[in-house]
Amino acid sequence: MTLPQVLTELAVPRSTFYRWRQLGDAPPAIRLPNGQLRFRRADLDAWINAHTDLVPETHT
Repeated sequence: MTLPQVLTELAVPRSTFYRWRQLGDAPPAIRLPNGQLRFRRADLDAWINAHTDLVPETHT
């Protein structure tokens, strides 16, 4: 996946994504020889799952 595709899927601006990269908390990326980033779908899905807050069901 390309960076624009990932940004669209995550619904975040580029600046937020690069801040996450600086903090070491962005999805894993592959840097191509031309400097562009690419992302594996499986890696992005795993990252999303690891960063999803699961709200336990409450029964009233």
